[in-house]
Amino acid sequence: MRVIITEHSRKRLRDLRQEKITAADIVNAAREIPGKIPTATRFRGFFSRSGRVFDIVTKDIPGGRLVITVIGK
Repeated sequence: MRVIITEHSRKRLRDLRQEKITAADIVNAAREIPGKIPTATRFRGFFSRSGRVFDIVTKDIPGGRLVITVIGK
């Protein structure tokens, strides 16, 4: 499945709250979610390779799975 990370999500990765979360961590998290996601939904409790916990908001679009935002814990 193709994972598309929005520019907003990439910008948030530079914030202190999302420190040590990489784009690869987001792609892995989005691919772990089974099934179809017709509306924007928040998924909680993913771990980055550095050990940081984060949530993602994502939905499925015709081009793949769109990651709308990332929320670091």
